[in-house]
Amino acid sequence: MGVTDERIVVGLDIGTTKICTVIGEVASDGVLDIIGEGTVPSDGLRKGVVVNLERTIASVRQSVAAAERVAGVEVKDAWIGVAGTHLRAFTSHGMAAIRRGQQISEADVERTIENARAVPLEANMDVIHVIPQEYVVDGQDGIKDPVGMSGVRLEVDVHIIAGAQGPLQNLSRCARDAHVEVSGMVVQALASGLAVLDRNERELTTVLIDIGGGTTDVGVFRRGTLTDSAVIPLGGDHITQDISQLLRIPPDEAERVKKKYGVAVPELADREVALEVSHPNYTASLSTFELAQVIRPRVVEILDFVKRSVEQRLGAMELLAGNVVITGGASLMPGIEQVATERFRLPVRIGKPVEVSGLVDVVASPAHATAVGLVRYGVLQGHALAPSGNRPRLMQSAGQSVGGWFQNIRNFLKDFF
Repeated sequence: MGVTDERIVVGLDIGTTKICTVIGEVASDGVLDIIGEGTVPSDGLRKGVVVNLERTIASVRQSVAAAERVAGVEVKDAWIGVAGTHLRAFTSHGMAAIRRGQQISEADVERTIENARAVPLEANMDVIHVIPQEYVVDGQDGIKDPVGMSGVRLEVDVHIIAGAQGPLQNLSRCARDAHVEVSGMVVQALASGLAVLDRNERELTTVLIDIGGGTTDVGVFRRGTLTDSAVIPLGGDHITQDISQLLRIPPDEAERVKKKYGVAVPELADREVALEVSHPNYTASLSTFELAQVIRPRVVEILDFVKRSVEQRLGAMELLAGNVVITGGASLMPGIEQVATERFRLPVRIGKPVEVSGLVDVVASPAHATAVGLVRYGVLQGHALAPSGNRPRLMQSAGQSVGGWFQNIRNFLKDFF
């Protein structure tokens, strides 16, 4: 093994159906090179939450080891993706007075954000992200960076995402017991957005939908910032369960059939193609058209849940957003783009990781969106270029110092977007 250097960043996506480790290196020209990848099946999580520590730890070790072998470096720490219905997201407003005759300073901005963050949370919840939106100075809105401006009143809305302590601690333990330190935790909607959205999509209003195995993560990006997020308790595994129950076949066989023959639109299926499905006591035959008739209702349900979730908080999607990007493993199913276009009445595309080099062909799948986005998040935080003892920690808990962390978040959003 080579020696890990300060330009190495690792993303660890501990998902319901797979665990994926991606190793990135920041080249001298600033380009992100993907130099290692390792994906193994996961069966220790349910709906994004760890339910079997031993199995998950073993899978994390296998995934990390596979990526290490490809990259020729040793993984010391990683950014961890967070999903699950235990996440809570909301927007909070903060305000601070500025002394007359003085310009707005970094300390004023931090104070304003701290005031927005000072909202009551349940005792078992930890804050993961505090993401500032646009600032308002003396009633003038739409300000990205107020530092140096004159005014007497500074306001900001922040998007706060918190998670339950138990699931977060279990996720951290799975990494630590696999000998990987946690650099920070990042919600999957944000990580996936960093991986698959281009600059135009981030600057406009785009709804990102990451359909995983156990959950679907939703993020709304507006003017370069994650402004809203949610977790839907449905995912690709629920399609598999439908196939298993309706065809009376084991889940493993249902998953195989779904991946090989499944389409989300019956009209795309070849009515002449029949497939055999194995049952312990018999072998059944059905057409791919019949299979699609099983799949489509669940796909529609997932997308309709997403639509209702967004519209309950932000208003009609047709008026809110310019387009929709779908990513995650389940987005690989043919026809899902067409169904989404029908349900949302907006332009829809399938999102794959962009703006990376190196092992591009290996990570060019929507299934790698979260892991690649975690690497990019670490790079944008300066993690790859900072001494290990000074690296910013992104998991912000109640008792931690907030000043430097807020500055890192502000710089990340300002510089990247």
